Amino acid sequence: MAISYPFTSLLLLLVVSLSQAAKQSLLPLGSLPTAPTLPLLQALQTRAPGSPGWQVGPARGQPLRYMLNLYRRAADREGRPRRSRNLGTNTIRLVQASSHGGQPWAGRWYLQALTYHLEGQPEDEHLLRATVVYLPSLSLAHSRLLCALELVVAGEAPRVLLSPTARPRHGWAEVDVTPYLVLGNSSVRSLALRHVCVHAGRAGGHDAPVAPGHPFLLLYLNDTQAGLAPPAAEPHRHRRDTGTLAHDLPNYLREQGGEKSDCSLRPFPVSFAQLGWDHWIIAPHRYNPRYCKGTCPHLLRYDYRAPNHAVVQSFVHQLVDANVPRPSCVPYRYSPISVLMIERNGGILYKEYENMIAESCTCR
Repeated sequence: MAISYPFTSLLLLLVVSLSQAAKQSLLPLGSLPTAPTLPLLQALQTRAPGSPGWQVGPARGQPLRYMLNLYRRAADREGRPRRSRNLGTNTIRLVQASSHGGQPWAGRWYLQALTYHLEGQPEDEHLLRATVVYLPSLSLAHSRLLCALELVVAGEAPRVLLSPTARPRHGWAEVDVTPYLVLGNSSVRSLALRHVCVHAGRAGGHDAPVAPGHPFLLLYLNDTQAGLAPPAAEPHRHRRDTGTLAHDLPNYLREQGGEKSDCSLRPFPVSFAQLGWDHWIIAPHRYNPRYCKGTCPHLLRYDYRAPNHAVVQSFVHQLVDANVPRPSCVPYRYSPISVLMIERNGGILYKEYENMIAESCTCR
């Protein structure tokens, strides 16, 4: 018997040893935690309104539309990041510009000085790339508004014309300004630009002055605290691991093989509107972390991916000491969630939080 089934002797040795061990008690499943204690809500609570200075109304305008389009390309309706996303990072912050007042229109020309303030960026967020997004062309009734950006160097007249890094996407153009924000090993605290536009139309045509939307700054950041999406699952390797002890006990399997487990994923949706957070969390509209519940079977099948320890513990519970708890039904694999939110200063933030949605269950 030991020759045909090498793990049988190992299992019997473990059973005898464990029968003399101290008794353990099974932790009760209990009720689910209340909503504010869920991991994602704990992480978001640090960014929630409540401190002085929060005066955020409904998000609107071109920056919101742009970030919503970015979010929909990067995540599904439940907030799960799409595998096809190519953001290259887990955090994107939209910074709006402050203008320097005055009358921007002078005949056919529109000139507006803009400053992007970067003070107060979290230390855990490391800048990877920065772009300024603007509309290079805007159609009017009788003319077209053509726009460009100039870099303003302190103490000098604007001389650097910034060129888009690629063809405009859905009308938007992006200009890479990373070199102007990172100087050596330090970062600048602000970026000054000049937004220049001109009416270009048919002779005799006339359009009332229309202020183009302000360009906005996108900071592509790596948040080392939140982390990127988990790496892909390891390739399958043929090894005697998950549940293999059970497969080496054929007589026991024949007796227990008909049992069906109830261990499975269960939904647990939480609406951000119910929490009163829907005025600053733009997407998704709800969070469904899901949880695992149910009885683990006597026979831990291979598809449960249970470790050998759980297999041994299950046999000890049935054959040696019923006070030793059976393996518990717990999450096995998680996925991240993407959240689009309004920040305290009126900016818009895209962030991926890893390991926030249970995707499968196991017994441990």
